[in-house]
Amino acid sequence: EVLCCANYPLYIRSVPTQGELKFHYTVHTSLDVVEEKISGVGKALADQRELYLGLLYPTEDYKVYGYMTNSKVKFVIVVDSSNTSLRDNEIRSMFRKLHNSFTDVMCNPFYNPGDPIQSKAFDSIVSTMMVQAF
Repeated sequence: EVLCCANYPLYIRSVPTQGELKFHYTVHTSLDVVEEKISGVGKALADQRELYLGLLYPTEDYKVYGYMTNSKVKFVIVVDSSNTSLRDNEIRSMFRKLHNSFTDVMCNPFYNPGDPIQSKAFDSIVSTMMVQAF
């Protein structure tokens, strides 16, 4: 599952779609962990352009990873715990792709900031990442 948000969801994508409500709960609870990590980071890292937060927390079934941009937009990726092929640098690369695609959405003059993301290009990139990773 992939989530982009600025304290409210801008984009949520889950594969498979059954059990989607469980994913929503997992993602929203992970935002609290993001806030805890951000508050404990300190000023040295707060000045960086991007902030890869790494593994936020593992559950029995999933691993939850976080990322935050300098504009305080948070990205969360939930991966099945049984997927051991994904390494930290691959997750980081996925977040960079998401961030770049998100930037493209924000640069669209027809996008109203704060609206849910309905970009076909963004959705295509997320779909491609999910097929490759999951």
